Amino acid sequence: MTKISLKRRQVLTAAASLGVAGASLGFPSILRAQTAQTIKIGIPTIMSGRIAQLGISSTNGAQLEVDAFNAAGGFNGQMVELLIRDSKGKPEESSRLTRDLINSDKCNFILDCDASNGAFAVHEVVRGTGTLCIHASPEISTLTADPKMKIPNAFRTARQGAQDAIVAGQYAAEVAKQNNFTKWMTIGPDYAYGRDTTALFVRYLKHFSPSAQVVGEAWPKMSQPDYTEFITKIMQEKPQAIFTCLIGGDLVSFIDQGNLYGLFNEIEVFAVALADFTTISKVKAMPKRVHSGTRYLSAFPNTQANKAWANAYSAKFKDSPTNWSWQAASGMDFMLEAMRQTKSVDSKKMSDALRGMQIKSPFGSKGMLTLRASDQTLVDYATGWGRISNKLPFIENAKMADWGVITDLELKWKKENGWA
Repeated sequence: MTKISLKRRQVLTAAASLGVAGASLGFPSILRAQTAQTIKIGIPTIMSGRIAQLGISSTNGAQLEVDAFNAAGGFNGQMVELLIRDSKGKPEESSRLTRDLINSDKCNFILDCDASNGAFAVHEVVRGTGTLCIHASPEISTLTADPKMKIPNAFRTARQGAQDAIVAGQYAAEVAKQNNFTKWMTIGPDYAYGRDTTALFVRYLKHFSPSAQVVGEAWPKMSQPDYTEFITKIMQEKPQAIFTCLIGGDLVSFIDQGNLYGLFNEIEVFAVALADFTTISKVKAMPKRVHSGTRYLSAFPNTQANKAWANAYSAKFKDSPTNWSWQAASGMDFMLEAMRQTKSVDSKKMSDALRGMQIKSPFGSKGMLTLRASDQTLVDYATGWGRISNKLPFIENAKMADWGVITDLELKWKKENGWA
């Protein structure tokens, strides 16, 4: 300890004596640390339990962008620092942690990487403080679709459930018509995201395939340890296809336990959250007929920019990125770009700049992402569905969704709800 303190004093003394000249002699980082404060970005998320994959892969995605930003000099010499807190999937913790990040830790901004049930708590905190917030994980539609929820300082770079449901419903209807089945059942997590995603999927399945019938539904809790009662219910109803929006470890447990009962022998499975590397790799035996949305794959979109980003992520974290990774990375990219454009860290100025902002991105359907001004949510991201395979790229013939179709049906849905 003594040796370490002495070395530090010697270095600081030497740097002080060098003054400005020291910056050109190899001590810029020391001088910068003495004169500049960091820009703090608080991240409430889930870092423990069976859904920890959400928090780990989200914060990895954000950190990758921050590291590149800092390596390029930061913001006028100021480095960006991420302060990560574990909400454990409890909304009351999300609220408390967000207040602490803003009031005690003096965070400049919030990158919300919590689940949908925590997102509303985060949203209400930043509504009161005026702090710029980007929701990068919650996919529940009402968070940005319902005008009553809209505040000028909160944006979303997570996929909106309604958009995802349109793509899923269109794809599932096409597969159903090709294979002549109409009898469906659903199983989704029993909280806001699960209820919202399932209801919207059914809506658009029937829109594209009016003969579809939903004969039953099941609602396990988050981190449900045993799925036996739900598997039994599905087997009793004998559907030809099931739709599930279970996520992460919950989805893996459901598939593994379902395999023990032969649940998937005669059933076509549509799992919106399966095509993440870190989820696929945990399933012990993949059922034969499984389809998924492209949560995140290095081959979708099939571009050099996307492959390069996936390679950089894997090299740094010794793991593969997920859907949450690209959403958090996108949220961070928009935040950093707003800083550059406004030349400030003022929440209001940056919020004004973010409304309608477009950035180049490896995750765009055409190489660009847009934060739509009307509802402050992300559009133009690459999204599609395909059949799961057991080897790279893990999804066969993924079909890119048409944003013209998404936008048209989403607008009709909003008008029906009195939101547009």
